[in-house]
Parts: sequence; C-alpha cells; structure tokens
Amino acid sequence: MNKRQLGRSGLEVSALGLGCMGLSHGYGPATDRTTAVALIRGAFDRGVTFFDTAEVYGPYLNEEVVGEALAPVRDQVVIATKFGFTFGDDGKQQILNSRPDHIRWAVDGMLKRLKTDTIDLLYQHRVDPDVPIEDVAGTVGELIRAGKVKHFGLSEAGEQTIRRAHAVQPLTALQSEYSMWWREPEDSILPTLEELGIGFVPFSPLGRGFLTGAIDKSATFGKDDFRSVVPRFTPEALQANQALVESIGTIARNKGVTSAQVALAWLLAQKPWIVPIPGTTRLHRLDENLGAASVELTGSDLQHIAEALANVEIHGDRYPAALKARVGR
Repeated sequence: MNKRQLGRSGLEVSALGLGCMGLSHGYGPATDRTTAVALIRGAFDRGVTFFDTAEVYGPYLNEEVVGEALAPVRDQVVIATKFGFTFGDDGKQQILNSRPDHIRWAVDGMLKRLKTDTIDLLYQHRVDPDVPIEDVAGTVGELIRAGKVKHFGLSEAGEQTIRRAHAVQPLTALQSEYSMWWREPEDSILPTLEELGIGFVPFSPLGRGFLTGAIDKSATFGKDDFRSVVPRFTPEALQANQALVESIGTIARNKGVTSAQVALAWLLAQKPWIVPIPGTTRLHRLDENLGAASVELTGSDLQHIAEALANVEIHGDRYPAALKARVGR
C-alpha cells in the first residue's frame, strides 16, 4: 500500500489505517480476542502500518488486544492511542480528565498494555475544559523528551485549541470525524491544519457504516451499540439520508467498485496528508476497505460527487446532546 506523511511531521504511515475501536467497544459485544488479533495481523499482512486504539475502548481491553497483535511486528508499525478519561465505579462512565498527573499515569499503563517502550502517536481524546491545553501540550512534550511518546495529537478539537496546543508542542495529527456525511472540518479545520503542517486522521470515514449502503430505515441497533442513541440513526433520519447513499451507489456502479470504496477514495482525494482509519470486524470488509487505496477518482468523478453532495441535505445530529458538548472545543 502507498504511504503518506501526516503533515510536515515526517511520520509516515499507510494511506489507510485500521481503526480498532469496534473490535472491543461501541458496536456491540467485543470480538473474540483470537479473532480480533487475527484481523489486526491480517491488516498488517495486507500493508497496513497505522493502527488506532484508545484506553477508553473497553476500557483498556482494546489496547491489550492491539498490543498482543502487533508485538511480533512492533518495529514495523505506528500505534496511536488516546488519553483523557477516568472511569466511574462501573468502569463505563467516562469522566474527562487531562490533568498532567493523570496523563503521566495513563501513559505508563498504555505502555504496558501495548507491550511497547514508546507510543508513536498520543492523542488527547477530548478537550478537557478544566485543564488549559497549554498544560496538556507541555506534559506531552515532557513525555516526548523522556522517550515515552514520539508524536502529539488532538481529537475533535476546535481551531483555537489546535493553535494554542501547537504553539507549545507541535502537533503531528488531528483525529476527528470526517466523511461525505460530516463535512464540517472543511470550514476551518482543514485550512488550519494545512497552514500549520498538521496531518488529519478521519475516524468514521464510512459514516459508522451508513455510507456502505448496508443500513436502511429498518435497521435496529442493540443497546450496546453506540448508534442506538445517535439521532442520525433514527429510522426517520436513515430514510431521509438514503438519497446520499443512492448517489454514492450510482457512482460506485459506474466505476465497478463498492460504495465504501468510493467514500474512502473521496477522502484520500481531498488532501495528501489525510489518512482515514476505517474499522471493521470482518476480513472481507477489511479487504474491501483497503481496496479503496487503489481506486482512482477522476476530476469528472469528483465533480459528480460534489454535485451529489450539494443536492443532499443530511438529517440528524452525529452525536446525542450529552456528547455534542465534548467536540469542537
């Protein structure tokens, strides 16, 4: 697979990474550990060198699985993980916490779970309004100088937070949602990243599965599936948003590829420093997603997609109200 650099950092990764969250968190019961390890190793065998996890996925379970899977090839891959939460007595309640002492404690735990001496890319998972971002960036800078971390990133941060953090400790990447059905980063985030030389790592590049065309208004989600509480996945919103899926499907059929591949290829075509991290629990879907790296979208293709997107109004918020306040700070 072709490689890309995240901004001007010099950090080189595969053009598509693997988002590992869904193997342990967010979309129903955790995948059997043996199966999850096999899928991650299968991604490496297919050319993926960029793997994304976080302490909150599980909590902690996902980092353990990623660490086990990649231990044999640790020197050939880039592992990204995230700090920023403590957890309630039930282990599920997520409480924002980016205090410097907690960051240091979290990183020590990550190193053990990931079976590594250093974290390639460490993100703040969500901005903590109670801790100045300068303190967060300074703490990560100390960890970089100590050799425990190589690169610093933020997730779902707003423009001013990005600028303030970058002034203290240069950022390698921002990870935020970006896809054909969530294009807000184009307004101010992408121009800011380009100006500062920061890479962009879109999560949910397939719209949490919707852009594949496999989800319609009759879809139901279990209580342990995050989509069950997302306004964009109500039957009414799914029905209203089918127009986008139909447009993508038409373009895909004309090119002899799948809708998922068009959606990923579109992201890759936006900027050379964008590296999407689609996730999956199935090997055949992994193959489908990685095939997007070979899909060439012509200028005409991109124009048709732009026209389709301009004619579709997306319905439903991407987060429930309680979580919306945590993004874009």
